[in-house]
Amino acid sequence: MALFPMPADLNSPESLALLTRIADALERLTPTGAAHADFTAADAFVWQAVGRRLSPVPKVNRVEMSLLRGIDRVRDQLAENTGRFARGLPANNALLWGARGMGKSSLVKAVHAEINHTRPADSRPLKLIEIHREDIETLPDLMGLLRADPHRFIVFCDDLSFDADDTSYKSLKAVLEGGIEGRPDNVIFYATSNRRHLLPRDMMENERSTAINPGEAIEEKVSLSDRFGLWLGFHKCSQDEYLDMVFGYVDHLGLKADREAVRAEALEWATTRGARSGRTAWQFIQDLAGRLGKAI
Repeated sequence: MALFPMPADLNSPESLALLTRIADALERLTPTGAAHADFTAADAFVWQAVGRRLSPVPKVNRVEMSLLRGIDRVRDQLAENTGRFARGLPANNALLWGARGMGKSSLVKAVHAEINHTRPADSRPLKLIEIHREDIETLPDLMGLLRADPHRFIVFCDDLSFDADDTSYKSLKAVLEGGIEGRPDNVIFYATSNRRHLLPRDMMENERSTAINPGEAIEEKVSLSDRFGLWLGFHKCSQDEYLDMVFGYVDHLGLKADREAVRAEALEWATTRGARSGRTAWQFIQDLAGRLGKAI
């Protein structure tokens, strides 16, 4: 049976409406080429998979580098890697993995801002492009758009991970290292994840238990994380590091409150949430500033 049965009279209103539906359906099935982007519009963009275009972000939601506490070693490593890349020197793709709320995505955005703030006046700014996890399969289209541009780009995916029935990780593997074209020289890929190997442990264990050759099955999955030359681990912070984060915000924002009272309230706040992290510290600061009537 035909999907679109044609009326006998092709000039009738019904026929014209049906032809319009067919044309619209064919247009939706036709691959859309990536649109040209104006990279002078902003220093940060979001990749829109629908329409294959980049949306400029005039103001990035970021935290200043000096306010990121308890992650000094990984902060310095990522800043050094990014600085080399911005100067046209060899640098690695980076995977920032580990504890929730410890500043993984905040660090990427802060490093990008710091590099642009300190760059020579006669150099081009470094661009930051965010791609959403569900759009990873369109990454080759994005790379094709960036390849010929004179700017240098950080392509950033926040909270990257893959489920058992998800095969889009293969597209990422090919783009990062394995494809014929590979990653463009002017692009570096940064990702954050709670999982070191980007895959759930039960998925890896299931592959090991059911595959004919368990070793090969695991290698196929784990080889994705091997594409990242720089692995930066983020771990739960101590009480002292948590309080250092809290008072860093207090001093930066000029919040006027008794420090002993702030200390006690901050510890109680973390205890009720069962976690100490940079995110928990910032949530406490928002509550404290609201109670003090201080806009931030």
